[in-house]
Amino acid sequence: MSLKKHTVGAVVAASALLATMGLASPASAVPVADTVDKLTKAVKISQVMNHLKELQDIADDNGDRAAGRPGYAASVDYVVEQLERAGYTPEVQEFPFTYAEENNALSRQEPATTWVDGQDFLRNNFDTGSPEGTATGPLIPVDLVVPFPADGMSTSGCEAADFTGFPQGGVALVQRGSCDFSLKALNAQAAGASAVIVSNDGRPGLVGMIGAAPGLTIPAVFAASEVGIDLASTPNAQVTVTVDYFAEERTSYNVIAETGTGDDGNVVMAGAHLDSVQDGAGINDNGTGSAALLETAIQMQRVKPTNTVRFAWWGAEEEGLLGSEYYVADLTDEEASNIALYLNFDMIGSPNYFYGVYDGDNSSGTAPAGFIPEGSAAIEDVFEQFYDSRELPYQDTDFSGRSDYGPFIEVGIPAGGLFTGAEDIKTADEAVLYGGVPDAAYDPCYHQPCDNLTGDGQDEALYDALNDAYKRRLTGNVNRIALDVNSDALAAAVITFAFDTSSVNGATSTATGSVEAFSAKSAGGAVDLDALRDRALR
Repeated sequence: MSLKKHTVGAVVAASALLATMGLASPASAVPVADTVDKLTKAVKISQVMNHLKELQDIADDNGDRAAGRPGYAASVDYVVEQLERAGYTPEVQEFPFTYAEENNALSRQEPATTWVDGQDFLRNNFDTGSPEGTATGPLIPVDLVVPFPADGMSTSGCEAADFTGFPQGGVALVQRGSCDFSLKALNAQAAGASAVIVSNDGRPGLVGMIGAAPGLTIPAVFAASEVGIDLASTPNAQVTVTVDYFAEERTSYNVIAETGTGDDGNVVMAGAHLDSVQDGAGINDNGTGSAALLETAIQMQRVKPTNTVRFAWWGAEEEGLLGSEYYVADLTDEEASNIALYLNFDMIGSPNYFYGVYDGDNSSGTAPAGFIPEGSAAIEDVFEQFYDSRELPYQDTDFSGRSDYGPFIEVGIPAGGLFTGAEDIKTADEAVLYGGVPDAAYDPCYHQPCDNLTGDGQDEALYDALNDAYKRRLTGNVNRIALDVNSDALAAAVITFAFDTSSVNGATSTATGSVEAFSAKSAGGAVDLDALRDRALR
């Protein structure tokens, strides 16, 4: 792996601190947190929130924490500094990516509606280029299947005949389906369309339009199903489509740190993406996962696990899982085979949360056969046992590769993790189980500037209702109830697998090489006891 050491400041030797602080010993100052009970007590919500406050300050100073921008570099520096103070020797892995600033727009005159780039729609990313420009014209639905079928079988826009009688300068609305996005766009252009909107077909979320579209010159965007349905209800309404962006090659970073002891042939990995979307602090997405992981790593530095525990903060997740993809692609076959499992934590404090566990046994049937690596079900079991021990409800959440575990399961590494919800809507039944507000998004500020700790830009009425429902336990866009519970769930899973992965891969604490691994690896860097004592007093 091409990792490079990233030094932020000197780590103070424990012996020097003992002399100046008058502490009897490191052990008496900071007890070893080597069980689930001890570690979950050590990982305090107050400290996790302190990390979030630092990330908010970074966003305030820099505008956001997006990959390729100063706020992300400052976020990396903060994580590295905290790890070094705890005694780790973190490394930073550089990787190139295509940085883009998006100024795309999609709007309708009557009824007046403006949709949100990155949330409601995306510009195309055709390999042959994404033509820029602005076009306004009457919206013309083209051979849509209504109601939207959600089965991938619509032929809307697949044939030139679909556009018979299409008015010159109209904005074509076609539907995702059985032919390439590029064919739909090129057929629309040939018919005289000034722009094309490809709507999802009833399935949730957004899909990147990729492939080759040689000769395309008109702006083309992909819209979420609900946007397409709304647009289809107002044929001939004046619609404006804008594709406007800036792109260049930049560098982003992953932060990697691992325990000083443990079997390098049986590595337990835990990760969270550190970057935000542009123009947002990214506090729930994914400051929550990053902060809880950081606090767990800090407390784990006092543990000597059987298995090496490797922590990772990924860069450019919001650009398409780029940091985790680069990390996994850079592994040798041996390095990949040494990773026993991967745990992912992306959005674990949503304001209108549910407790979601990645569906490692595919009991909900949302993943195709063979998609989920063997052993993932055992990871799901550990999280479920944690919630059972707290007498808390939980439910399956899609294990579809949407977050940074995706590259790991692609190479057969078992994975699991937690999720508290994004843009989808909480049901009435879920509100009974978890509290909160039904018929509202789990995270009403998902991928928006209001994903912050300050409350700026939030829907005041909705967040007042959420605060009332959760007894004033929201701080900005973070639900401290969910974050507290899931910080403990994260810590419980890490410490469980740190000592025993046998349920996942059959490896036991006496696996070949464990004794040699303990003697060969250093015990880690010196712990900054002053920093730890300060943290305890905060």
